[in-house]
Amino acid sequence: MTWITRVGAEAGTAWRSFLRRRTAVFFTFGFPLILVGIFGTVVQTNPTGGGLFGHPTGFYVPGYLAIIVLFTPLSRIGSSIARYREGSRFEKLSTTPLNRGEWLAAHTLVNIGIILLASVIVLGVLELLAETSFSLSPLLLPFIVLAVVVFCGIGALLGRVADSQDGVIAASNAVALPLVFLSETFITPDMLPGWFRPAIGLSPLTYFARGVRNATYLHQSAWPDLLILATLAGGFFVLGTYAVPQRD
Repeated sequence: MTWITRVGAEAGTAWRSFLRRRTAVFFTFGFPLILVGIFGTVVQTNPTGGGLFGHPTGFYVPGYLAIIVLFTPLSRIGSSIARYREGSRFEKLSTTPLNRGEWLAAHTLVNIGIILLASVIVLGVLELLAETSFSLSPLLLPFIVLAVVVFCGIGALLGRVADSQDGVIAASNAVALPLVFLSETFITPDMLPGWFRPAIGLSPLTYFARGVRNATYLHQSAWPDLLILATLAGGFFVLGTYAVPQRD
């Protein structure tokens, strides 16, 4: 059995497990759509009035996508590790050829598929319900894939330190909520205190939001942000691999 076969088998198991959990399916696809409905059609934007939503809708598309690529991998990977540990499944997996890197790769692939589908749905709904001024870019795909890899790695780290699925959810929310508003998603740097602005560069989500905005809205070069995100993806995947327990 090759590593491709092992990863494929584990990914298939993870995908079927996801589909069986109807609540997870609903919130994975429903939560971003609720936000789009609230901010995109109810609150709407005010391009001439300033304030939090003082830009056209297209400016905030990276923010909507950032919510998907951030929350889903953090909670899903972390919860999977906690669930496997509680069910002594890592003990069983240790007797198989599947190693930690392959396990994380399989679950990352599932998350990539889920998030790409959710992103397509969100972009389609935005196009239908709001007057958007963004354009699709081929760089959207690598940005989304790399961001998912980053946060799957971080999710594995959270799953390692949390002692239960509830602990993972609490930890992932504690990490995700500040990042989603402090990473050039919905709040621009000029709205933050001057002393805090250098910290924006510490967030991986900043390079996703900035790069997607450059590629789809500002039509500027997004390659520097993509290269930084790729570097972070490689680093966090390695860290996440070592965080996956070998035994329970």
